[in-house]
Amino acid sequence: MRTFITKIFSITMALLIFAASASDIAYASMGSAVLPLRDNELYALSACLMDADSGRVLYGKNVDEVRAMASTTKIMTLVIALEYGNADDIVTISPYATSMPDVQLNVRAGEQYRLGDLCYAMMLESFNDVAVAIAEHVGEGCMAQRQETGVENEQKQDIVTADKRSYDESRQYVSAFAGLMNEKAAELGCENTYFITPNGLDAEDENGKHSTTARELALIASYAVKNERFNEITGTKQYSFGELNGKRSCSAYNKDAFLNQMSGAFGIKTGFTGDAGYCFVGALKSDGRTFISVVLGSGWPSNRTYKWKDTRKLMEYGINSFFERIVFTTVEEYKTVKVTDGTGDSTESRIDGSLSMLLSDTDEVKVVYELEDSVNAPVDIGDELGKAIVYVNGERIAVFPITATTAVERVSYRWYLDKLLDLLCL
Repeated sequence: MRTFITKIFSITMALLIFAASASDIAYASMGSAVLPLRDNELYALSACLMDADSGRVLYGKNVDEVRAMASTTKIMTLVIALEYGNADDIVTISPYATSMPDVQLNVRAGEQYRLGDLCYAMMLESFNDVAVAIAEHVGEGCMAQRQETGVENEQKQDIVTADKRSYDESRQYVSAFAGLMNEKAAELGCENTYFITPNGLDAEDENGKHSTTARELALIASYAVKNERFNEITGTKQYSFGELNGKRSCSAYNKDAFLNQMSGAFGIKTGFTGDAGYCFVGALKSDGRTFISVVLGSGWPSNRTYKWKDTRKLMEYGINSFFERIVFTTVEEYKTVKVTDGTGDSTESRIDGSLSMLLSDTDEVKVVYELEDSVNAPVDIGDELGKAIVYVNGERIAVFPITATTAVERVSYRWYLDKLLDLLCL
């Protein structure tokens, strides 16, 4: 039976200190505590403030409640376009794309644009027709690639130019694109997110509604802002481009008012539908910290300013409350562990690892050390003897191995014989 010595250190931010064996780690005081943000201070039905670097929720209101997300969908649309498309790809507009309701660029069937230009138009102005044109183009390429590798069908479909494409064919390509969106969401750990459309219009099919949660939308945004190309597009104030055959010139102006409301703001996306209400995903950098905010159902007409008020409250709370602090560092010399049936009686141990994260004065950190009372020989350097587990507010955050630093061989008949000879020679 394996026996464990479990030592628990509770760290309150009032004390701001914890000790790990011979190694002491101290926190610097950040001043007086900031009052926590209360749910009734926000208009939004669901809200989330996330540390973009760690993915940890710093504040949440109904963060796991499934809701419509409107045009914040286009965050994932842009992610997929950047990862599967090429900025210089030529996108031909289909009749289906032109049928999308407002907001529109009013593209016409047969017009051609650079994919990179359409990405700006989609994110700055939230054009629904442009989002579908992007999805058709990337979805068609994905399906063609899968056909070539035998994933979809053994027999390739006949190629039809986009301007002659039927609505059903267009929907098939959009569905393939939505499949990529859902695959990426699952890859990011989203379990309650389902994409049907690339533009975020309210939709439902046999598998459910087009929807997400505040937590999962924040996870998607945290992933997106790690792509500098994504940030370049969403942070652009104005962008001009033209149809490739010279039929028209276009300008897009960023509708994200948050970019001008707080220092360090750099995105990301607004949204509104009848089901979703006003929505917004924001991003802000401050003193090396990156915050992501999400508000869903932040009012309905005529409350279009609620989303900005909610976002500022979330960001101000994050800026004033959460600072990067050292939670754990390597312990070079931890504890001695007994060894049975070994040529030595014990082995020394160490804990390798480091962890810094955004913490507030109200966060409680606990480090739980699980270590064997004794182990059987042989013991090699690096063998795991236990683990140190870091919890923040009861949530398991990180695990660091406790490993042996000295080797101990198992006793053998030759070892006993040598010992006996040593005694006889005394």
